[in-house]
Amino acid sequence: MTSPGRFTGKVAFVTGAGTGLGRGFALRLAEQGATVALAARRTDRLEAVAAEITALGGRAIVVPLDIRDAVAVGEAIDSVVEQAGRLDVLINNAAGNFLVRAEELTPNGFDAVVGIVLHGSAYCSMAAGRHMLRQGSGKILSTVASYAWVGGPYTVHSAAAKAGVIAMTKTLAVEWGPGNVQVNALCPGFVDTDQSREVLWPTEDGVQRILRRIPAGRFGTIEEVADAGLYLCSSEADYVTGETLTVDGGEWLNSGAFLPPSGRGTSE
Repeated sequence: MTSPGRFTGKVAFVTGAGTGLGRGFALRLAEQGATVALAARRTDRLEAVAAEITALGGRAIVVPLDIRDAVAVGEAIDSVVEQAGRLDVLINNAAGNFLVRAEELTPNGFDAVVGIVLHGSAYCSMAAGRHMLRQGSGKILSTVASYAWVGGPYTVHSAAAKAGVIAMTKTLAVEWGPGNVQVNALCPGFVDTDQSREVLWPTEDGVQRILRRIPAGRFGTIEEVADAGLYLCSSEADYVTGETLTVDGGEWLNSGAFLPPSGRGTSE
């Protein structure tokens, strides 16, 4: 499932590629032969990931981009296709979130999260989908969260946006299936990253509270989540579309406990 040449000759576009899981997707794709377009707002982070890909002997294209801008998204994806000749994989990974009580959430806060998670994923999917339909093949993968279907206190903006992404995934899967474009979603659980340690479990007590919710008894790794996602982006999953693959050690099945709001958040 992780053969070195699995994506040889393929071109992938990854949003939120400067850190965390987006960086993990990009590096795994490059290791397996893909040309990878790295999109995010922070150019310095993208250039650092591009340097890692170059060191692996791969090719990276740096794409500074705010995915909330539909025109900029279309131009960016068109530019990547012009440079690389095609587009085979889109991974909608960029996200924005912060914990807040629903009654305290401002319209600007709601719009900011929905703009990145739902609108941004939609703009990227439509722009990429046009190219994929013309070439007769393509894979689109969007990252979501289990609170989109089980609910999650203090995440009303993100939950609503990610539920919208799941509905979009199913709808595009049906509409674009005859064009040989598969559209799926990936739902990671608690993954051990620098950002997660800073925001979600900054203390040992926080670590233990979360681990008690995970039947597997541990956090996930970027590598195993990225590999699960890349299965859905590979030819091995040509007959899989409209699905949401959950990789969380069983945590969503045990989601009765929840974290108190901290007032802190992450973006991309």
